[in-house]
This record gives sequence, structure tokens and C-alpha cells, in this order.
Amino acid sequence: MTEQEKDLKTRMRQIKSFVRREGRASLSQTKALEHFWSEYGVDYQEQHLNLEKLFENAHPVVLEIGFGMGASLAETVRLQPKTNFLGIEVHRPGVGTFLKAVAADQLTNIKVLNYDAVEVLKNMMPNDALDKVQIFFPDPWPKKKHHKRRIIQPEFVKVIAQKLKAGGVLHLATDWQNYAEHMLGVLENTDGLTNCANENQYCPRPADRPLTKYEQRGQRLGHGVWDLLFTKT
Repeated sequence: MTEQEKDLKTRMRQIKSFVRREGRASLSQTKALEHFWSEYGVDYQEQHLNLEKLFENAHPVVLEIGFGMGASLAETVRLQPKTNFLGIEVHRPGVGTFLKAVAADQLTNIKVLNYDAVEVLKNMMPNDALDKVQIFFPDPWPKKKHHKRRIIQPEFVKVIAQKLKAGGVLHLATDWQNYAEHMLGVLENTDGLTNCANENQYCPRPADRPLTKYEQRGQRLGHGVWDLLFTKT
């Protein structure tokens, strides 16, 4: 391992895509985790996933990081039955709520990980395997002293780019302008990624990203939302 690789590995260990602040799961969330994890859950392991074997088909695979309670992801999964989705969320109550929803609809094109996305990307995801990675409304860590905690950092985006197929898409969205500017700067300076809009421009919201209730409320109040789509070249 070169000194550069050692330095990257050290910095990646310092990046956390979350801070555990979860409350206690409700009874229904706990039951969903118990009943449906064997069908939809993927346990963390330090070896690469075989995605075709996991989904039992060769359909395109979309990875979503930080799906929260999962309402928008569940809608997307329902609307795109010929696409496989892999969702990562560390908030166990949110995972329980999401599992309850996908099980009720008997969805078969979704798998879930309840683990840190950084470790999953590094240790479980093969290179050139994903058709799309999407991260919607991650924690903006608005205070300047906390900006280093933001998940969108150069080292992490480089790892995401490695996991995307050629022509694959990284889709980010935020309702914090300062974070949008930070994201844009990071992505524009990542080798191998090309802006789907013009250089240093944002994209209109694609039709395949559902509006959340939170986002709809923000729009009524005049809040902005910034979408960034970059392809791997």
C-alpha cells in the first residue's frame, strides 16, 4: 500500500455518514424489523456483495444512502419494478417503518442495510457495480465548525465514483444553499465525474425523485432545493 493509499484510508475512517441520535423503536417498528429483516435485510460483512445473486436478476441497481423513514424511497421502488434498489439507513426506527411499508406492498426489488454507508461502500460494494447512487437531503451540519462532518467530502465522493459503472449517475439533493455550493465544488473537482447540467450549474428536479412532504412544505414557504446530477465518464 502506497503512502497516498494509507492517507486516504486514514481519512476515510474519520468520515462518518451519521451520528446516532435514534429514539426507541415503537412496537410496530420492532415487529417489522423482526419479521421482515430475513426477507429484505442485508447484514454487514467485509466482503463484496454479488448483486445479481442478491436480487436474483441482472436489473440496474440504485443505491440510496440515508433514506430516513423511507416514504420517498418506497414510492420510487414501487414505480420502478425493473430496477433494483439497495437502501442504507442507520436509524433503526426508520428502517422498521420502511420495512413495514415495502412488506405491505410485497415489493421484491429492494434490499436494506442498517449500517454506516462509508463502511458499506468501502467493504461491501464492488467497483463498477452501481448504475446510480442517490443521497437526498443529508444532514447539512450548518455550523462552520461542523462542516467536516458532512458526508459529501472529496474522499467519499471518490469512493462513490469507483463504485459507479461507466455512465452511472450520482444524484444529490439539498435544501441548504451553502451545502449545495459545497457539494457542487466537490463534484466538479472529482476526476471522472461530469455535470449533467452545464459546468457549475444545478439540475431541475428529475421526475423520478419524488417530492417529500417536508420538501413540499419548504416550497410553500419559498425555500430552495438544489439537485446535482453527475455521470461517471
